[in-house]
Amino acid sequence: MSHSYQKELTIALSAVVAAARVCRTVQQGLSADALEKKDKSPVTIADYASQALICKQIRDAFPNDFIVGEEDAGELHLPEQRPFVEQILLQIQSVGQPASAEELLSWIDSGNHNGTASRYWTLDPIDGTKGFLRKEQYAVSLALLIDHQIQVAVLACPNLSDGEQTGSVFYAVRGEGAFVLPLDDPNAEPRRVNVSSVTDPAQARLCESVESGHTAHDQSSAIHQRLGLAAAPVRMDSQAKYAAVACGMAEIYWRLPTRPGYQEKIWDHAGGVLILEEAGGRVTDLDGRPLDFAQGSTLKENRGVVVTNGHLHQQVLEALR
Repeated sequence: MSHSYQKELTIALSAVVAAARVCRTVQQGLSADALEKKDKSPVTIADYASQALICKQIRDAFPNDFIVGEEDAGELHLPEQRPFVEQILLQIQSVGQPASAEELLSWIDSGNHNGTASRYWTLDPIDGTKGFLRKEQYAVSLALLIDHQIQVAVLACPNLSDGEQTGSVFYAVRGEGAFVLPLDDPNAEPRRVNVSSVTDPAQARLCESVESGHTAHDQSSAIHQRLGLAAAPVRMDSQAKYAAVACGMAEIYWRLPTRPGYQEKIWDHAGGVLILEEAGGRVTDLDGRPLDFAQGSTLKENRGVVVTNGHLHQQVLEALR
């Protein structure tokens, strides 16, 4: 009998929606001055608030579960960081979550597992920091792994527009398809998400990172030409790219290693991977191998990542070779 992940999904959706709302409020309040100075403090406040809110809900519902999060409270424990901690507290209180400074820090620190347990969650509280600071795309990503296989995934993209709405929450449970809800109305009827049926590379749209630090743009444009892609690449930050391919706004997304030995982090992919696969797409590394989530907090057995609508996967892998 298959396990029903209804409770896990309900908690994950509730936690991610609360976190995404805090992130959106902080992003909307970013001043031009902060952007000009590349002031990272607003995104750091949102990042910690997001992780705290999500870890708290998971710990309350599943006290024995581990969490592999991107952040730890580290220097926030220092007395001189107290004013900063107070700002994080204000944000989580704004969505109705009372907390003391000690509770806040313990929630953030509970995301410090190393990915070796047989059951754990992996969390990226704000994926796409630079997109967040540019007031563009970022995501909040949460996934449950059991025996190193992703079973439940929730991905909030507060600025992603599908033509009908801006602000979406994508989710999937293994074997049950992928769905999307409006961030502003998570109780709405979910819509099923499917990849596009494009089979001709000339009609395919490539999604890539805005930041060249995440993928080698020069190499990327050479492969773009080899495949005969006619459209200019759609550039956006974060796992919003997985969502874009999952719902047919693009067909291809790749991450080419920018330096030898680079290891992708599991929290940068787990949420997006299951949603994309359940929408009918395919994810492998550059060698055509499945992503191996059994290696702790990184994908150290994989080289790069290739994401497609499935129909184009083989052609893309050949072009990348």
